[in-house]
Amino acid sequence: MGFSAKQLRALRRNLDHRNVRTREANGRSLSYIEGWYAISEANRIFGFDGWSRETIESRCVLARENRGTFLAVYTARVRISVQAEGTAIIREGHGTGEGRSLSAGEVHDTALKAAETDATKRAFATFGKPFGLALYRSGSPASVTQVTTIPVDANQRFGFHPDDTTPIPRPSRFYGRRQYPPLTEQLRRQAAPLAPPLVPSDPGSGSGRIDKSQLAIAEPKRLRDKAHLRFVATQPCVICERQPSDPHHLRFAQPRAIGLKVSDEFTVPLCRGHHRELHRAGNEVAWWQDRRIDPLDIAKTLWEQTHLRPTSGAAQQSQVSPNQVQGQTDHE
Repeated sequence: MGFSAKQLRALRRNLDHRNVRTREANGRSLSYIEGWYAISEANRIFGFDGWSRETIESRCVLARENRGTFLAVYTARVRISVQAEGTAIIREGHGTGEGRSLSAGEVHDTALKAAETDATKRAFATFGKPFGLALYRSGSPASVTQVTTIPVDANQRFGFHPDDTTPIPRPSRFYGRRQYPPLTEQLRRQAAPLAPPLVPSDPGSGSGRIDKSQLAIAEPKRLRDKAHLRFVATQPCVICERQPSDPHHLRFAQPRAIGLKVSDEFTVPLCRGHHRELHRAGNEVAWWQDRRIDPLDIAKTLWEQTHLRPTSGAAQQSQVSPNQVQGQTDHE
């Protein structure tokens, strides 16, 4: 045997689990070591000038283009030669590689390098454990799996033997869920004032929702009124007075929220051309300032026009003059 005693000890050493990577392929998890790590281990064990690599064969088995995306698959056979005490130890490995890119030249280069790296790792794996030989076994290899022993006090608590080296499952499996006392009627009455108020989602509807504007950390109200949006669409454009118009929501009127527009009360009519121009502008506030227009004042005026509260019959009766009341009495 040509290897030295130091090299033999290094080749018998188990692979550190921290250097093992995993990936999903065809519905299963694969464990592997990276190509740079295999070359680094070869330099450490055999020496920088103690080994060499040669690509014996490489072949493109698939090349395809679909809608501007290129795909290439290569196979390669690599030969590793290690010098040990004047003896050349030769090992070979076969691998495949795949590349996808928008560049035809880059995709072939990527696939070829991946195939050569895969073949190199398989050739190195024949030298033993430091190069991930145990990773090619079916199942999880014990030589690279980190085993966690259970402490003695935990063993006594859970009923395990102190010498048991079974990995500890998730702690949630051993701890029961906390049992809370039933909520009595008295506790319900005490908690009732703490509940956020409910407001009707639509005037006249029986359903309700939480009014977040009344919370400790309040959120702005975002009112929705389709009738008001239709009314704004009937108004002429505030820039050029053209029609028809789009109801544009003033984005700076309220804080931004994911997937939510500002309240419908902050809408102004814009023709399709100015509407697109505004959306292309980066700063909406500056866009309005350049035209010397106050959109918030216009939006407020339009909102008041559609939300004037009609005077009730009782209020109308209270507003009738005393002479009118006296006249009605005499008529009766």
